[in-house]
Formats: sequence, C-alpha cells, structure tokens
Amino acid sequence: QVQLVESGGGLVQPGGSLRLSCEFSGLIFSIYAMGWYRQAPGKQREMVATISNRGETTYTFSVKDRFTISRDNAKNTVYLQMNDLKPEDTAVYYCKAQYFTEENWGQGTQVTVSS
Repeated sequence: QVQLVESGGGLVQPGGSLRLSCEFSGLIFSIYAMGWYRQAPGKQREMVATISNRGETTYTFSVKDRFTISRDNAKNTVYLQMNDLKPEDTAVYYCKAQYFTEENWGQGTQVTVSS
C-alpha cells in the first residue's frame, strides 16, 4: 500500500520561496507518475505540476517559470520548488502518486503567501 507524506509548507511573504517534499513509501516509487495539486478555499482542486516515471514534466500555466517539480528515485521523494510566490498560490498542496488507474493522495500541506 502506498503512503505519501508531504512537508515543507508554511507562511511566506510574496516573492519568497518554499520547497515542498513528498515522501513515498510502500511500493516501487520509480514506476509511479507523481504530481502536485492544490486546493484553495472555495475552489476545486487543480493540478500544479506533474512528473512522469521517465522525468517528463507538465505545469499549469500560472506557475510556469516559477515552480519546478523534480523527483529523486533513490530517496523515494518528489519535490516542488516554488519561487516568486504570490498570494494566489495560497492553498493546501497535495501530492499524488499514479500508476495506470491507481491513485494515491497525501494529506496535504498548507502554503500561505501573505505579507
């Protein structure tokens, strides 16, 4: 059974940076596609960034050139480096692991961007 534990969230000022981490345990990390999603109050959960098991990445338009997703298969961890944070990036950030139709979610980590 897959377990995902996110960390690295917190309060940051506009223009600041945070790095989120998602530690994967249970099965073979390297075969899973990984992703970061976020949900702001009153809004639907949206995809932020994904990385395939071969390292191919996608980003939602609003975070391109500011966020970078990466994975370390030796550490069973996926990261989201977030730079130049904006108040509209405030949300709970969730990690997802997917293998074909199997989806696994973490509990989320809060990111708040405010002065």
